[in-house]
Amino acid sequence: MSVLLVLMARTGGQTMKRIMFATDFSERSDRALRRAVILARAHDAVLEIVHVVDDDRPRRIVDHEANDARQLLGELARNLKDLDGVSCSTQIVQDDPFAGILKAVAKATPDLLVIGPHRRQILRDAFVGTTAERTIRAASCTVLMVNGPPVGPWRHMLHTTDLSEAAEKALKRFIGLGLGAGARSSVLTVFDAPALRLAMSDSMGKEGQEDYLNDLRTDARKSLAAFISRLGIGQAEKVVRPEESTVANEILKAAEELKADLIVIATSGKGAVARMVLGSVAGQVLKDAQCDVLVIPPGAA
Repeated sequence: MSVLLVLMARTGGQTMKRIMFATDFSERSDRALRRAVILARAHDAVLEIVHVVDDDRPRRIVDHEANDARQLLGELARNLKDLDGVSCSTQIVQDDPFAGILKAVAKATPDLLVIGPHRRQILRDAFVGTTAERTIRAASCTVLMVNGPPVGPWRHMLHTTDLSEAAEKALKRFIGLGLGAGARSSVLTVFDAPALRLAMSDSMGKEGQEDYLNDLRTDARKSLAAFISRLGIGQAEKVVRPEESTVANEILKAAEELKADLIVIATSGKGAVARMVLGSVAGQVLKDAQCDVLVIPPGAA
């Protein structure tokens, strides 16, 4: 039995029932739609597709775009039913794109919101403040940003944790939804090595620095093992890394080395993971990750 299936049994086997997919009809959204369809079929979940028409324009333009969107959504729903065997509902919201998505989420209360990636070339250095980033920060449900090609179920999930009680609760929430059941799981914690950033590091010498890092690594691994043991997922791979550059870079490097196709971030804890919400780390991970990124906000955990 897989790690996820073990914990699902312990948490009562809760699975996803409702998935919302927000689309702007772009190629990026098409990729995210395929992942949403894969998940809906795997979990026999209700799929709801929402498109937001920006209403801060002349009424004639707004009405025209809403009519076009209604036709596109109708065609999309028919194709999904005929080609994928997935029935879905659709809705159009007239509002600011960010506010419209949040309204749809509040009304439907989905277990998961699926969105496409940001425009990497245009917004590479200005991700904070975009609709995607603001939605991820503000949504009350778990949010999945689809970056990788949705060719099938995830194979390797990388969970990030600061080892806090809140992070433990968020991981239980994720596994309880049944996402990635059967996939390989790794759990990563990034530990701080403050002495290496101080002037005293020069006096430690290379051997002293290695001993210092090894002691911290051993402590971090013990703490992570205890964290994993409390969850009852002893088969998960334990990964510890020092914060040699930034937390985001360590997460991205670990994901690349492990060939992870999903990064899971719990944002309700303290320490390194919490900084991903309050600072630049979340933006960097979401902006630069080549694989899918799933964010569990405090409200969803």
